[in-house]
Amino acid sequence: MSVNKLKTSEIVITRIIQFSGYSSILFVLLILFFLLAEGFPALIDVSIKDLLSARWYPIEKYFGIIPLILGSLVVTLGASLIAVPFGILTAVYISEIAPKWAREILKPLVELLAGLPSVVLGFLGILVVSPFLRDVMNLPTGLTALTGSLLLGGIAIPTIVSISEDALNNIPESYRQGSLALGVTRWQTIWGVTFPAARSGILTAVMLGLGRTIGETMTVMMVTGNAPVLPDSLKALFMPIRTMTATIASEMGEVANGSPHYHVLFFIGMVLFLFTLAVNVIAANISQSKVKRSERILS
Repeated sequence: MSVNKLKTSEIVITRIIQFSGYSSILFVLLILFFLLAEGFPALIDVSIKDLLSARWYPIEKYFGIIPLILGSLVVTLGASLIAVPFGILTAVYISEIAPKWAREILKPLVELLAGLPSVVLGFLGILVVSPFLRDVMNLPTGLTALTGSLLLGGIAIPTIVSISEDALNNIPESYRQGSLALGVTRWQTIWGVTFPAARSGILTAVMLGLGRTIGETMTVMMVTGNAPVLPDSLKALFMPIRTMTATIASEMGEVANGSPHYHVLFFIGMVLFLFTLAVNVIAANISQSKVKRSERILS
C-alpha cells in the first residue's frame, strides 16, 4: 500500500514539474506573440528608412532607433569590459585561492549583491558615482554612458562570479592533484589546467551576465542622461546616452494607445527580445557543448 502511495506521489510531482515547464514555455510564447502583434504595425506606420535613421524625436515623428540600439551596445560593451575580468578573477580567487573561512564569507556576500535592487544602485550612481566622475574627469555632467557602464558592470559581476565559481568547483580534484604531482606550480595549475577545464561554464556565466546588462532598465535610465544621441566616437562614452530599455520605460506610460509612437516602442521591445534571446541561446549552446564533451570523455 505504501508503495502505491509513493508511486502516486511521484506521478503527481512529475506532472506538476511538467506543467511548470510547459507553462514557462507558454508564457514566453504569449509574450512573443504580444510583442509581434503590437510591434509589427510599426512597419506599416513608419517606413524602414525612418526606423533606421539617426534621430529619435517622436513629437516630430522622428522614430530612428539606431541611436537607441547603439546606446545599448555601448553601455553593454563598457559593462562587459568591467564585469568580465573582475568577475572571473574574483571567481578564481574564491574557488582556488581563498581559505575556507574567507570562502564561506565571500560566496554568500556575492549572492547577496546579486539580489540588490537595481533602483538602489541607480540611486547610489546619482549620489556618488556621477558627481565623482564629473569632478575627477571634468565633465559637463556625470550622467554619461561611462557611469551606466560602471554600474551595469557592478550588476553583472555577481552573476559572473557565482556561475564561474560553481564551474570551477565542478572540476574534479584529481585534475589539480595530477598537475601538482607533475611539479607544476599552483598558479600554473590554475591557469593551465583548472581554468581551461571550466572554460565553457565560465563562458556561460559571461553570456548570462551580459544578458542581464542588456535587459537592465532602472539603473541606466537613472544615470545615463537619457539623451538619444548617435554614438559616433569614443567621446560618446563620456556623454549622455539612451538605451532601448530606458526609452520603453520612460515613454510607454505617456504614449497614446495605438499611435505610431506606441507601436514603435513595442518594435523596440521586439529588437530587445531578439538580443536577449540570442545571448541566452548562445549560453545554452555553450552549456550543452560542455555536457556533450563530458559525456564523450566519460564514455
